[in-house]
Amino acid sequence: ELKLPSYKGQSPQLHLRRYFADLIAIVSNRFRLCPAARHLAVYLLDLFMDRYDISIQQLHVVALSCLLLASKFEEKEDSVPKLEQLNSLGCMTNMNLVLTKQNLLHMELLLLETFQWNLCLPTAAHFIEYYLSIAVHETDLHDGWPMVCLEKTKLYMAKYADYFLEVSLQDHAFLNYAPSLVATACVASSRIILRLSPTWPTRLHHLTTYSWDFLVPCIERLLIAHDNDVKEASKQKGQHAQSAQHTVFQSPVPTPQQANAQQHIPQYLQAHQSSLQYHHQTSQQQNCQQMLSSNHTASYSLQTCPAALQSSVQARGQVQTGAAVSLAVPLEVKPCISVSYNRSYQVNGRYSCITPCFER
Repeated sequence: ELKLPSYKGQSPQLHLRRYFADLIAIVSNRFRLCPAARHLAVYLLDLFMDRYDISIQQLHVVALSCLLLASKFEEKEDSVPKLEQLNSLGCMTNMNLVLTKQNLLHMELLLLETFQWNLCLPTAAHFIEYYLSIAVHETDLHDGWPMVCLEKTKLYMAKYADYFLEVSLQDHAFLNYAPSLVATACVASSRIILRLSPTWPTRLHHLTTYSWDFLVPCIERLLIAHDNDVKEASKQKGQHAQSAQHTVFQSPVPTPQQANAQQHIPQYLQAHQSSLQYHHQTSQQQNCQQMLSSNHTASYSLQTCPAALQSSVQARGQVQTGAAVSLAVPLEVKPCISVSYNRSYQVNGRYSCITPCFER
């Protein structure tokens, strides 16, 4: 971990990084690749983009080649995606791209030469299983009370840790932290969401060697991203409920029998107002359960590429490589683009989640 290549965040295509990270995540989920392969693929893509100026179309080839290399390194041979399967992806057909065996081999060789044939690059996914082994203990308390079901708590802990791992893939700012620190922050954030105390027990401190104060900046980023996901999920659920209600209650010209029945609807709603409010609260509590039931997926659809992908990138100092791709070495060092976060976010006390996913 101490010998990992440095990341400067100087890629001219840094604004497209989120899209290609989501592309790798969705494709890996489709082929059921392990999290270690997915995280290694995104890490290879980040390092490669940081060193070269790459055209938009070639970025698709680079991203899929990174995923192929990572799957060959982390998965069994039967689980590695085939060339025909990759060409059938919607993102490839929309961009009029067709991968050939020779192009893939050349790109894989270019990637391997760039990383000096060393793919033993640890990511947060490589540490998380080790930390989860003692992330929950029978002596932990939930809201100050003993846990009723230890196995259920461990299950939710694993689900939330996987969720926060996917969150860490979305922002290149997490590359400023060591992979082991990101994995530790995922465990700590999961304990905050599940309202387990003590928040950072001594056993985890000894295992990870990270103190609480050292973890706070990374935990803040994870929890802020979680809050944004919860708000977005609640907003979409509310819009869906309003559209469904509009469809149900807005009917064409009613018959006399329907008009007579509709006179009793307001009274019915008033009589069952309390039950409707309870149902609304219950639906809010299910938002996190929906996130736990599925992996953290992309915000872009693979069927439609963002507008930026349809435009061309002005290459600087074009250089032809052995892989027959147009690359240009950056001529100047760009400072790492930082993301401003609200540092007043409180993580020392109990974290108030508006949609609790764990009920004792």
